[in-house]
Amino acid sequence: MNLSESMSLLAALQLAAVKASKRLDRCLSLHGISFNEFLALHFLSEAHLNTLNRTEIAEYLGITASGATRLLNPMDKNRLVEKQSNPRDARVSLVKLTETGKQVYKDAFTSFQHSAESMLPEARQYQIETVLSFLNKL
Repeated sequence: MNLSESMSLLAALQLAAVKASKRLDRCLSLHGISFNEFLALHFLSEAHLNTLNRTEIAEYLGITASGATRLLNPMDKNRLVEKQSNPRDARVSLVKLTETGKQVYKDAFTSFQHSAESMLPEARQYQIETVLSFLNKL
């Protein structure tokens, strides 16, 4: 059976995402983090008081809550994030970006920026905006 154009596009997007993620994992390993860990640090850095609950992090990363726990536990041990209790709901734990996490994120951001530019050297701004607009509709 042949894939339709829509099916081929989705398959190509998935394969491209896997390849990009592997390259970015290698790049960010210099900072002791993976691409998913970088994204978690990014979302925390953008959050109010640099704090999110695990469910929010899972939703941002497109993973399960237990997947977020598996991702965050080593980050907690490495002092990139710290667990906090939620004063409003004891059942929901919060995760806060630490000073160490902020520094690792800042350093890794520069590496990510260089890698992104080297991976897309010929991409024009309008092309990037078009692809981002399309992907945000999925």
